[in-house]
Amino acid sequence: MFALAAKCTLGAAAVLIISLLSRSRNFYIAGLVPLFPTFALIAHYIVGSTRSMEDLRATALFGLVSLIPYALYLLAVYLLCLRTSLAWTLSLATLIWLLAAGVQLIVWQRL
Repeated sequence: MFALAAKCTLGAAAVLIISLLSRSRNFYIAGLVPLFPTFALIAHYIVGSTRSMEDLRATALFGLVSLIPYALYLLAVYLLCLRTSLAWTLSLATLIWLLAAGVQLIVWQRL
């Protein structure tokens, strides 16, 4: 139970930091906080402690490839934010992320 509470606390801390930074003079730093490997650390610890190191390597490689859908999401936000409303921008960017992540999963499973 303690481990679950610690994970929730990490997530809440990240949201708080993003909120505070978004209101600061250096608001753009809020875009860096989600890239802190909070959840990757948790995932890598769990995989590393319950599976082989080869499985941990595969998990890390999959995470590295997962930067592609994230980059497409950010590119969509960058290109759409001046042309559409915030809701449409985030919705379309999320749809692009979902499609790219789906393609990544299909390709990964076939390789």
